[in-house]
Amino acid sequence: MNVRRRLIPSVATAAVTALGLATLSACSGASAAAGNTDKFDVVASFYPMAYLAEQIGGNHVHVTSLTQPGQEPHDLEISARQTAQLQESDAVLYLKNLQPSVDDAVAQSEIKTKIDAASLTSLEKHGNEVGGHAAEHDDSHGEEAGGKDPHIWLDPVKYAQVAEGVGKAFQKADPDHAADYKKNTAALVKRLDALNTQFKEGLADTGSKVFITTHAAFGYLAERYGLTEEAINGLDPESEPSAARVKDLETMAKADGVTTVFYETLVSDKTAKTIAGDAGLKTDVLDPIEGITSKSRGKDYFSVQEANLKALRSALGSK
Repeated sequence: MNVRRRLIPSVATAAVTALGLATLSACSGASAAAGNTDKFDVVASFYPMAYLAEQIGGNHVHVTSLTQPGQEPHDLEISARQTAQLQESDAVLYLKNLQPSVDDAVAQSEIKTKIDAASLTSLEKHGNEVGGHAAEHDDSHGEEAGGKDPHIWLDPVKYAQVAEGVGKAFQKADPDHAADYKKNTAALVKRLDALNTQFKEGLADTGSKVFITTHAAFGYLAERYGLTEEAINGLDPESEPSAARVKDLETMAKADGVTTVFYETLVSDKTAKTIAGDAGLKTDVLDPIEGITSKSRGKDYFSVQEANLKALRSALGSK
C-alpha cells in the first residue's frame, strides 16, 4: 500500500533539525581513535548506523561515530582527523546520499569494507509535490540526492533488512567472529520483527490515519502501517505562519480528523505550538531517531520507537 506523504508548503516550520548523538557504548569516547584497537574497528556515519554496528558486532567491534553528540547529521563536515580515522579502520557503515561529506570521504578512502545501508534495502520517493508542482522544502530533511527518501531506519522492516546485510558484511570481513555476528544479527532482526508487530497491531484500528509533522521523516513508517504523513514545509524554524495559512491547515486537520502537531525533541516547539494553538490542536514529540541525547524519550532505538508508537496511538485515536 503506497500511502503518499503530502506536504503543506504554505506553513513555515522547524524544518532544520538539530539532533545530536549520544556517546556510543561501544566507543571509548569522542577522543578514541578508530583503527587503533585489537577489535574489528568500524566507523559509523551517525546513530542508526552505529547502533546496528554495536548490536551486531557486540564485544568484537569498536565503533566510532563520525557524527558527535549534539551535531546535526545532515550538516556534518568531515574533519582531517576523522578522515584519518576512516583510513585506519576495518570497515565503514554509512547511508549514501544522507551526508555528502561522508560519501566523499568514503569514496576517497582505501578502506576495504565499505557498507552502504542504502544498498541493502529499497529506497523510494515519498510525494513532494503539491497541486502539481514541486514543494519548496529543505532537501536535507525530505529527499536527498537522487530524489529518494533516506529515512529507512524508521521502518522496522527496512531496518531489519539493513541489519541482515550488515551482518553478512561483518561475517565476510571478520570471519573469525562470523558465528557471533550471525547470532547477533538474528537476535536483532527478531527484535525488529517484534517491533513491527507492535506497530502493526497498535496502529491497526485508529480514528484517523493522518498525522502532521514538522520533519518529513516518516514516509516509510506511514507507508508500512497505512498512514499518511502531513509534513509541514518551512524555511525558517522561528518563522510564524500567517492566519490564512493556519486556516488552510485547520481545514485539512478537521477534514482528516487530525488532533496533534508533532515536533522533534531538539527543535524549538514554537511554530508547532503556534499552529496547534490557532487550529485547536495539541502538540507532541515524534522522534526521527537521528541521534540519542538526554532529551530523547528513551535510551536507544527501540525505546524511542516505542515512545513514538505511544504518541501516534494517542494522536490517531487508537481504539
